Amino acid sequence: MVKRRRGALLALWLALWAALLPAGGARAQTTITIATVNNGDMVVMQRLAPQFEQQNPNIRLRWVVLEENVLRQRLTTDIATRSGQYDILTIGNYEVPIWARQGWLEPFENLPASYGVEDILAPVRTGISHDNKLYALPFYAESAMTYYRTDLLQRAGITMPANPTYAQIREIAEKITDKGNQTYGICLRGKPGWGENMGFVTPLVTAFGGQWFDGQWRTRIDTPEWRRAVGWYGDALRQFGPPGATSNGFNENLALFAGGRCGMWIDATVAAGLLYDPKQSQVSDRVGFAPMPTGDFTGGPTWLWSWNLGIPVSSKQKEAARAFVTWATSREYIQLVARENGWVAVPPGTRQSTYDNPEYQKAAPFASFVLRAINDANPTASTREPRPYGGAQFVAIPEFQGIGTQVGQTVAATLTGQNIDQALRSAQSATERAMRQAGYPK
Repeated sequence: MVKRRRGALLALWLALWAALLPAGGARAQTTITIATVNNGDMVVMQRLAPQFEQQNPNIRLRWVVLEENVLRQRLTTDIATRSGQYDILTIGNYEVPIWARQGWLEPFENLPASYGVEDILAPVRTGISHDNKLYALPFYAESAMTYYRTDLLQRAGITMPANPTYAQIREIAEKITDKGNQTYGICLRGKPGWGENMGFVTPLVTAFGGQWFDGQWRTRIDTPEWRRAVGWYGDALRQFGPPGATSNGFNENLALFAGGRCGMWIDATVAAGLLYDPKQSQVSDRVGFAPMPTGDFTGGPTWLWSWNLGIPVSSKQKEAARAFVTWATSREYIQLVARENGWVAVPPGTRQSTYDNPEYQKAAPFASFVLRAINDANPTASTREPRPYGGAQFVAIPEFQGIGTQVGQTVAATLTGQNIDQALRSAQSATERAMRQAGYPK
């Protein structure tokens, strides 16, 4: 009788417990959708994310990994319409302040002391803040540098200058190009896009003394400075660059350099950890680095970019999204990557503690260089003539996404034969029209 009563009580208890569980008897899960770019560090994040799911069994991650230009288009549409397709957005320091002003992003307030907000490098923190509040957390950050093959320069009897000029880079490219063996003197971004080819061309124009707009918001594209800059760019790629340059963005050039096809590459400092990693680079023992080249104007803004994780106000899973964002941008995540892939491969550019770490300093010979480049990028510095906008390799106004992409297509056309004068006149006219429609000057 006692056994029967105990069995009945147990059955009743199990029935009550089952009634409290979701259908199917499994623990309820929150699914968050993460939209990210197909860069190497983000691929690593996706690969390591199951460890987050193990620590948070009530959260499931859904990934949408896209090419850079496509990602930007989709996220801009999603955030502006508040459609809520994504819970976490991978966005740059261009979008964060603009979208925060629009009320499109959740602020990151009251982060625990263990997260270490003050550990985030000041220029990076400033770039993703609005009204002294963080509206995203940085996954990695970068300035720019010149990568080169030490063996090719040595073979040609060349020493890379400590502070190369664009004229010197062209001379070196000419001497180390060997198209017969598919070794190209220089690789540069040629894929059209405000954050692709124009991410390089904008600081190039600055170095040649130019700018997008003058102090009265008049368009300054059809100018001698732009003509010299775009002329250098087109000449270098046509003569010494790989074929099909208009298809090459950051990832494509990274693959070319890591595969031994590029003698020099001027691009983001984040590539250093990939190029020095023997697991990912065939030339890891033959990579040298120097500052981004200079033109006849120095001291202006150079390059400062960060890829950050933000949460749109349209997300219905903000708490779970915040848990993942803080995990993926934490000091503990950097240590996880170091354990899995080695210190050379950790996401760079965000935390002072990374650069203070002796193990990182030992594994990454470029560490102090990159830290200095980020701290010196100065995105609010003046161009040769005063300018009314901020930004180093972009113009920090909402309209730039459309304007920069259109001008990027025009500049890319010069690599395949369009006359530079005609291209700049066309870009000038289109930009003037877009700025008038947007109501500038404001």
